[in-house]
Amino acid sequence: MINKISSIALFALFSTAAIAQISPTPAAAQQPQRRNAPRPYAITIDNKTKVSLDTAKVNAAFRAAYPAFAIADGYRTKREVNMRVIDTAGKFTLKAVPGEIIVNSKWIKKKKNFDNFQASLQEALHKNWSSVDTIKKDDYQLVFINKNSAFNPVIQKELIETYFKVFPTLVSTFNDKTTHQVIFVTDTAYKGVAEASGNRILFSTNYMNAHPTDIDIVTHEGMHLVQGYGYGSGPVWLTEGIADFIRYRYGVDNIGSKWKLPDLTEKHNEKKYENSYRITARFFEWIDQKIKPGVIIDIDKELRNKTYTQNTWVKLTGKTIDELWAEYAKNPELTLKYSGKERA
Repeated sequence: MINKISSIALFALFSTAAIAQISPTPAAAQQPQRRNAPRPYAITIDNKTKVSLDTAKVNAAFRAAYPAFAIADGYRTKREVNMRVIDTAGKFTLKAVPGEIIVNSKWIKKKKNFDNFQASLQEALHKNWSSVDTIKKDDYQLVFINKNSAFNPVIQKELIETYFKVFPTLVSTFNDKTTHQVIFVTDTAYKGVAEASGNRILFSTNYMNAHPTDIDIVTHEGMHLVQGYGYGSGPVWLTEGIADFIRYRYGVDNIGSKWKLPDLTEKHNEKKYENSYRITARFFEWIDQKIKPGVIIDIDKELRNKTYTQNTWVKLTGKTIDELWAEYAKNPELTLKYSGKERA
């Protein structure tokens, strides 16, 4: 069932996480900032009008509205915001886009409007998105934010269906502590294919419109949410190799997208398992079929528990990963079966 979700409900969904990011405890504030930590959300008020504003209330409304919008919108969304208060005629009230808020001084000086500034700001930010839908099934919820009015609705429907078919299975199978509330964001400005962070998956609408059958991006990126390893748990090639291994095992239409695990080539031997993605995933499938079933799932657990080391392969298989690759390179033959679905 798909329902429209109001701006207030949407921002309430993310408000706790947003406040946690911008309101550290005094003790935490005294600690040195973690390297590469995201910058805090901040607002600068540029008011050259004769209207006097309660800046504390403006800041409170900003903290309640903007960070939640930015978290949903994407991590590239501007964190430093300039709010301009201007004198203008007509019915203009306020406009809000990432990084900028423009407010009509004559509108905001009215007590009723100023008291409702937070809600008005939320509504204005919401207008940056073409549509917002919330879908609930059993214990799972998906908020679908579409920032592109030209995005194919058929693709949106298939992405939603894939989420509800695959994601609960991944959660129950690999990590039952994974969130049951996920955000999909489609965006024309994003130049990649897709990416996952926190509880959000960002899709390139340019890519999806050009590759409408590649719906198992949801399976790959959904596994990243389930992995939840955090920093320092293991190498990137391992994380991505596992995600593509899971796409092969749990994807719903790899045939439709013409997605396959590539045959081993001599060039693959240059970087071996560190090729990542599908090359590594095929190696993992070989390990599962030829060496020991369930090894990759055990590796996934070790990464999540932050107990993974190079010696983990020896502990689980009796061989180093280099020894496993050497055996794979000598005899890489596999029986592979890909998922597919009926299409109109």
